[in-house]
Amino acid sequence: MPDPFPLSVTEGSPTGDLGRRIAVRRKALGLSREETADRAGVAASYLQYLEEFPGAAPGRSVLLRLAAALDTTVTDLAGGAGDLQPGPGLAGSDPAFTELTVQECRELLSTHGVGRIAVPTVSGPVIVPVNYTVVDGAIVYRTAPGAMPSRAAGCQVTFEIDRIDDAFGEGWSVLALGRARTVTDADDVRRLTEHAFSTPWAGGPREEWIRIDALSLTGRRITTRQGTFSETTGTDGPSPADPAARNME
Repeated sequence: MPDPFPLSVTEGSPTGDLGRRIAVRRKALGLSREETADRAGVAASYLQYLEEFPGAAPGRSVLLRLAAALDTTVTDLAGGAGDLQPGPGLAGSDPAFTELTVQECRELLSTHGVGRIAVPTVSGPVIVPVNYTVVDGAIVYRTAPGAMPSRAAGCQVTFEIDRIDDAFGEGWSVLALGRARTVTDADDVRRLTEHAFSTPWAGGPREEWIRIDALSLTGRRITTRQGTFSETTGTDGPSPADPAARNME
């Protein structure tokens, strides 16, 4: 069948909100346009059209396939959950609860992202989000001296990351327990700065590095029967044992 969008497949700048979200997600997974299109079963030139034309409005079937290819949800791709708390949906069908292995926890922590640090205070723990990076197996983040995340230094802390898929009622979480400390060695600070994926989203001068050496890693996962989209039947199908493996297939 002739390609209805005969465009040259080059890496242009995404202009539409949907296109921007698709491009950001596939680049975060290390996927090219061609690889993403192949996973979703669409033409690479059509994916370019979706990414670069603000008025592009694909149907739900295409969005479902793109969401599955990018290990995300239609809601997240469309930007519909930006101001909603996670988890407002109903429970999925036949949910299964499993404990994660230490290796699975390490893989989900991966290299960088946004996590939550529980900082001990006299009034009780205060939980704040931080942009984190994993370097040499340690969780590190950058903050400002005196800011709440910096007060974790010298304390036994917990650090948590999670992923919730509202569309399918699935999710996972990883909890790290360890001692936090301030990184003071100039060479270590320079190395962490070089390895940082991004500057903190909060902006401003945040040059104090905090390191958490995890003493334990635990996690849990909920999967459901309708967790993936089947390209063969065009319907929802069973979830794989490890949703994180979708990124590596």
